[in-house]
Amino acid sequence: MKRIFDPDMFNFMWESIDHDRYIVATYYIEDTLEDQDWIEHLLQVQRMALEGSTSSWMRVKEDSSSVRERFTSKVLGYFEVPTDNKHKKAAVIQLGFPIGAWDTNLNIPMMLLTIAGNAFVFSDVVKLLDVYFPKDVVSRFKGPKFGISGLRKKKNVFDRPMVLHIIKPKMGMTPEQTANQVYQTAVGGADFAKDDEMLADLENSPWEKRLEAVLKAVDKAEKESGNRLTYMLSITDAPNKIIEKAKKAVKLGAQGLLVAYSAGLPVLRELAEDPEINVPILWHISHMLSSLDSINFPTFSKLARLCGADMMLSPCIWTSIPAVPPEGCARNYQVMTAPMYDLKKTWPMPAAGMYPGLIPVLMEEFGDDMVIPAGGGMLGHPTGYTEGAKAWRQAIEAMKAGKSLSEYAKSHPELKAAIEKWGIRKRPKTYWGYVSKEFNPAYADKNLDL
Repeated sequence: MKRIFDPDMFNFMWESIDHDRYIVATYYIEDTLEDQDWIEHLLQVQRMALEGSTSSWMRVKEDSSSVRERFTSKVLGYFEVPTDNKHKKAAVIQLGFPIGAWDTNLNIPMMLLTIAGNAFVFSDVVKLLDVYFPKDVVSRFKGPKFGISGLRKKKNVFDRPMVLHIIKPKMGMTPEQTANQVYQTAVGGADFAKDDEMLADLENSPWEKRLEAVLKAVDKAEKESGNRLTYMLSITDAPNKIIEKAKKAVKLGAQGLLVAYSAGLPVLRELAEDPEINVPILWHISHMLSSLDSINFPTFSKLARLCGADMMLSPCIWTSIPAVPPEGCARNYQVMTAPMYDLKKTWPMPAAGMYPGLIPVLMEEFGDDMVIPAGGGMLGHPTGYTEGAKAWRQAIEAMKAGKSLSEYAKSHPELKAAIEKWGIRKRPKTYWGYVSKEFNPAYADKNLDL
């Protein structure tokens, strides 16, 4: 007799599988059927699991139990999420996908096809929350060439966050104008500068000429200030061109590369694992934002780290592009920097709308291991680009010295001008564990009668 729930898929838990042989994807799913009082939700899960592995809507004779045992995804968990609507079912589910499906040719396109492919068309709402990768799978990826430890060594900066100048406007400047802007922030102490992700090969700014001009400006700034800025050149292009472009850029002296998510994770992996492309890669996420309803940010960050991103723009609660909830921002940073077998850590880059008055809250949340990108929040400084870069470095110096920004600004006019323009922020507080904050010993009046 045919079972409602196929045992070859459902008779499993995490404890049932060989963790070295499965990728496990965690999803949130939601289905509403207003005209029905009975919703067999596990059948929807079964459809998702089948479409993500071996089968379709009709089972054929070759789709045997042995085939399903070896290749069909396994339902490892179903955790109901209560709703107020009796016609709605919501749950967090976990599907285990046997790696035998790609064992001889383990590649990102096929993995993504499995965990984020046809399964997304079934439920009303599907969101990929996480992917667990076994050690054997991760060992076949090289991950970041430099990561946090390698870039700290390369930059000889070991005990503070680093600051990146975003070249603005996004496009339209000549190579000479771009170089002049970079020169000014380099003299002010910026650690990095990057092309905007929208900049490619413009008629008035071919990438080769832009690279040449900026490198001369970097050399000049280093001779004058002692600060060696690293310029991240935008090379986003079609797959058949980007590898050649990257190799040529490195030969011409490029010290870093910027690649947008629209180029694809497989391209990132090719660039990162090519020994001739021995410079750090900044992974830009703007195109990725269109998919956040389907895949959460920490999952994207885990995939980017697996494929070799040394640096990656990241969400934070202070951003001018509020795409991710606060908990997702914090968890994303942790995913980029937590131990992941032998992979190096990827630099988080809390991005969009950054200014020096955010340094206290950024360091409170993320510590020292971050690169902070600033466009308008550096170039918009009241007294100039150099002063804008100095203000950022001074804000970091204040925190490392244990001083408030206001106190430090009294003897540092660049920081003072930045604070007067943009202000200083404090992180909101939550008063857990007491009737009200007045009863919390961390905040209440002590009423000492001494």
